[in-house]
Amino acid sequence: MTQGGAARRTVLGAAVLAAGTAVTGLTAGSAAAAEDGYADGRGDGGYRDLPYPTVIGHRGASGYRPEHTIGSYQLALDLGADVVEQDLVPTRDGHLVCRHENEIGGTTDVAQHPGFASRRTTKSVDGVSVTGWFTEDFTLAELRTLRAKERIPAVRQRNTLYDGQWAVPTFEEVLRWADREGRRRGRRVWLHVETKHPSFFRGLGLGLEEPLAKLLRRYGRDGRNAAVFLQSFEPSSIQRLSRLVSAPRVVLLSAAGTRPWDFEVAKDPRTVADLVKPEGLKWISGFAQGIGPTMDLILPRDASGGLGTPTTLVKDAHARGLLLHPYTARNENSFLPAEYRKGTDPTAYGDALGAFRTYFEQGIDGIFTDNPDTGLLAAEAFRPGRRPVNR
Repeated sequence: MTQGGAARRTVLGAAVLAAGTAVTGLTAGSAAAAEDGYADGRGDGGYRDLPYPTVIGHRGASGYRPEHTIGSYQLALDLGADVVEQDLVPTRDGHLVCRHENEIGGTTDVAQHPGFASRRTTKSVDGVSVTGWFTEDFTLAELRTLRAKERIPAVRQRNTLYDGQWAVPTFEEVLRWADREGRRRGRRVWLHVETKHPSFFRGLGLGLEEPLAKLLRRYGRDGRNAAVFLQSFEPSSIQRLSRLVSAPRVVLLSAAGTRPWDFEVAKDPRTVADLVKPEGLKWISGFAQGIGPTMDLILPRDASGGLGTPTTLVKDAHARGLLLHPYTARNENSFLPAEYRKGTDPTAYGDALGAFRTYFEQGIDGIFTDNPDTGLLAAEAFRPGRRPVNR
């Protein structure tokens, strides 16, 4: 793949590693990990040495297990994911935990805890009114009493089998888990870490970037070749992280007409549509190594939900030396473009392999997916050096 003028192709099979038992008894392992080049972020080779296209386990293997649990992360690795994603939010006492949102009513059993009933409240988060329970209103000790559950049970009823099996992990626990898995597998375990609602939390005195950087330094994932991507929908969060650590960074991009929340706060008139123009990409390349656009910015959908004409975003981003990790590919009909759906059941699997292949043909460098095994199978055709049609 082209990264800053250097071309490479990496051939890597998508062999599924034998599934291990549940992860228990996490202990401090950073010192031992730092001695193992494959286990920490200081080994030779950075993100350019990842398999291409890179398959990123979105919140783990969230198509098969409740998201952001050690069980979901473990399965993503066992299925062969190249990178595993975490989203970070803080507790009241400043610990970073892995949840897609700070509202946890939909992803934990907090509603079944009478002692926390009074914590239910309504807040404005990035300009959106949200009612529920929020991590910033719980200490870590209190959060430890909760268990994770499937976020979209109507779509993924089978995942409800695993409700209650795992706690909400701290990011430090994930770092220890990744170090241990790195030693066991003899290779570095890559993470893709997002700061969620950073401006909102900084306004509460719970800034995310400084404690994140502290943990990255403690576990040897702060260098330029660290086995971690740092990502955020707020460019200012990535700029702040760029001053704290040297690990590779990715700016996430939502729909074209939206504006990053930190832009709203700063009265910056630019929208995502401005950021995906050549001048916007040039600006991003000054403090980040990549972008994570919604797939619609690469392959827009028409009124019927089918795919339209590809944009020039892949070519334009690569011209600025930026990699692209778009989101999110899933197997179910309800998430697929119209031409890849099968039957009328929105929860049934469609032609996900066909959709993945179309995505990869655009020349993207990687993709977030809830189904890493599907993504890896589709990626195999592109890994032996085949040149995507739009590159």
